[in-house]
Amino acid sequence: MSSSTDNSASSVSDKKRPVIAIHGGAGAITRAAMSREKEQHYLAELERIVASGQAILAAGGSALDAVTEAVRLLEECPLFNAGKGAVFTHQGTHELDACIMDGRTLEAGAISCVNHIRNPILTARKVLENSPHVMFTGAGAEAFAREHGQEMVEPEFFYTQERFEQLQRAIAADGGVMLDHDGASLNAQPSGDPIDPEHKFGTVGAVAMDGQGNLAAATSTGGMTNKQAGRVGDSPIIGAGCYASNNTVAISSTGTGEVFMRTVAAYDVAALIEYAGLTLEEATHKVVQEKLLPMGGSGGMIAVDKFGNVELPFNSEGMYRGFARVGDAPVVSIYRS
Repeated sequence: MSSSTDNSASSVSDKKRPVIAIHGGAGAITRAAMSREKEQHYLAELERIVASGQAILAAGGSALDAVTEAVRLLEECPLFNAGKGAVFTHQGTHELDACIMDGRTLEAGAISCVNHIRNPILTARKVLENSPHVMFTGAGAEAFAREHGQEMVEPEFFYTQERFEQLQRAIAADGGVMLDHDGASLNAQPSGDPIDPEHKFGTVGAVAMDGQGNLAAATSTGGMTNKQAGRVGDSPIIGAGCYASNNTVAISSTGTGEVFMRTVAAYDVAALIEYAGLTLEEATHKVVQEKLLPMGGSGGMIAVDKFGNVELPFNSEGMYRGFARVGDAPVVSIYRS
């Protein structure tokens, strides 16, 4: 369905009002097994984090600072698959990816396949600010992080019992990978999570427009449960999992990474706006509902355009999401209205 009443937050009268939107992944809903307490916990964390980004914008801070802090907080929250609480690879390790882009300059920074950097988004920001390169991976990314004073941790820092058990279920089921939403948990006990952890896309992200009209986007992930070590998804890829240009839009994606990469999903929204003259709602609907779905691409994205319009579309059953304009109370949700 189109991102209209339940997924949209757009208003022409809000043009140029600072705004931030965040997501914490998307996927299938298990309402029957849902714990009301757990749902409220998710909603409270989403509200807290979006309000933190909103406060930065309200104080005159940049969109880049707002999305950096929002994603850092999402990485620190073990409810989400980024940073603390990242999923496990088939080899029992963690591999984290992150990307950030400044819509004002089109500068970007990204890292992938790291397992000692506490907050990958902060290192991605350092790459944007301090390197002629856009992306570092593995040992090179970790060396760059150390050289630039980033907080390093032992891999055990990212461990949570829930994620470890998720890996064991994936291995026991059929040995297949799980995009933190796939894989089979037919015999798993209900977790009480609002969105089934076995059927959830584990990515976090933020997009924002500041008081100067500048856009920024950031995305971070712990990857896929039971993936082969070294696999990289769309999250750190400019134009797929993350994109921002003041000429058009800021996007952060969450979903089937391989399909988002093959369709260059985030940039496709920008191109449809710039070259085809589509509105933000039309462009995001076309990509999320008409392009991704036929290729098996489930998930969604958050987007804010240069006019301050916001769209939060998804083609899965639910998506952790929230947005807040300066001066308004944050709005957070999980399910379709």
